[in-house]
Amino acid sequence: MKVPESLQELTELSQRIHTYNSILTLLHWDQETYMPPGGIGARSQQIAELSHLIHEEKTSKKFHACLEKLAHVKHLSREQEAMHREWLREWERATKLPASFVKTYSQVTSEASQIWSTAKKENNYKLFAPFLSKILKLAREKAAILGFSEHPYDALLESYEPCMTTKRVALIFKELKEELVLLLGKVGKKSQVDNSFLKKKVDEKKQHKISLGLLEKLPLDHASSRLDLSAHPFSLALHPTDSRITTRFLPHSFLSNIFSILHEVGHSLYEMGLPSERWGTPLGEPVSLTIHESQSRWWETLIGRSLPFWKFYYPSLRTQLPFLKRVPLERFYSAMHTVTPSFIRVEADEVTYCLHVILRFEIEQLLISDQLQVADLPEAWNHKMKELLGIVPPTDSQGCLQDIHWSLGDFGYFPTYALGNLAAAQFFATFAKAHPDWEKRVAVGELGFIRDWLKENIHRWGKIYNTDQLIKRVTDKPLSPTAYCHYLKNKYTQTT
Repeated sequence: MKVPESLQELTELSQRIHTYNSILTLLHWDQETYMPPGGIGARSQQIAELSHLIHEEKTSKKFHACLEKLAHVKHLSREQEAMHREWLREWERATKLPASFVKTYSQVTSEASQIWSTAKKENNYKLFAPFLSKILKLAREKAAILGFSEHPYDALLESYEPCMTTKRVALIFKELKEELVLLLGKVGKKSQVDNSFLKKKVDEKKQHKISLGLLEKLPLDHASSRLDLSAHPFSLALHPTDSRITTRFLPHSFLSNIFSILHEVGHSLYEMGLPSERWGTPLGEPVSLTIHESQSRWWETLIGRSLPFWKFYYPSLRTQLPFLKRVPLERFYSAMHTVTPSFIRVEADEVTYCLHVILRFEIEQLLISDQLQVADLPEAWNHKMKELLGIVPPTDSQGCLQDIHWSLGDFGYFPTYALGNLAAAQFFATFAKAHPDWEKRVAVGELGFIRDWLKENIHRWGKIYNTDQLIKRVTDKPLSPTAYCHYLKNKYTQTT
């Protein structure tokens, strides 16, 4: 089939925008890893200018003219229709936002992320509060500009998960919360094993060596990835052949580093699994943050917290941490699955993790609808922690200051963490049927077949299907908490 001229033009324009986005991504990566603190003023300006340029390219008359021409082309293929659909959706959202607003939003959030980092280190919420107020004002303005039918949060949520609305997420989370609170009540009452050895001090040099050793065992293209340190672990991709991940080393929590690596590698494998030949078009882009998070939580929890994985990896870890030689695998695995409400989301056990996400979702709605004032956030946060998890953070650094997301203006992002867990569990149930011997293979270090299954069923499609369509296509069921809750009940009523 002959490729329409308008499609070729759109592809070229889109690839140029992606090139600018790659530069912007690189600036963000450098800011969080190697940039000297004194560079924040100049960097904020650089990010703002580049964001402005990208917005102008996205909303150009030429881009729109090509979209109009492509809309009148008959007999487009499924892939071509998907490209037009996604380009049009992005153009419609982008054109609603004035270029000046995009520039201001980028500059304010770039500065705020550095202030957040300092505020967290110093446990000084009052330092960050004025910046959060600015960002919230901009976020509300953004929601109003983009438009919504029921709740201003809908407009922000759409940036990360177009298939979801606030109402739909609330219904899913209501069912999920009920199941999790019930399960927590059951497994939390059981006797807890001694897990003090998991809190042994391990210095940064040793943890870095562990990180590199773990990466070597994972089915990652090492020529196309690298590992660095940051205050908050993240993964960024410039291209399927250039993926950057970071981790952090907590002296008394070596498992935190290990699970951060597994989580971020999950993101990287998704980006690397996208078709390189489609880079710069919707066919070479991730579907949504829900699907992205399903991939990171897949490797972090469904594989990384499975007994077969630790049968394979534990002997290697024991050689690097001699104090574990006195700890048999069964005890280590049981201790690793202790269910205890904790303050930090990224350190939470599987049973309580989504409760942390639900807390953020509920608070974000209040903030965006102006029902919760910035000054009252710490108190509201602590109240919900008590309500959902039965504990109260002793400091704001362990409470409302723990995540970087709000400093970046990422309101609407948090729900995808929990939705990703649900999607991952549904995907995994299908995967396990296709590979009933997966446990035996993982136990001997065979992991490439898992990556290949994910690439074949999820990664290679880009945005041909939306989130709902992809989940239904792979699992033959709509997204729901059922598979995830079944996984947790089955696992934790046996290991606790």
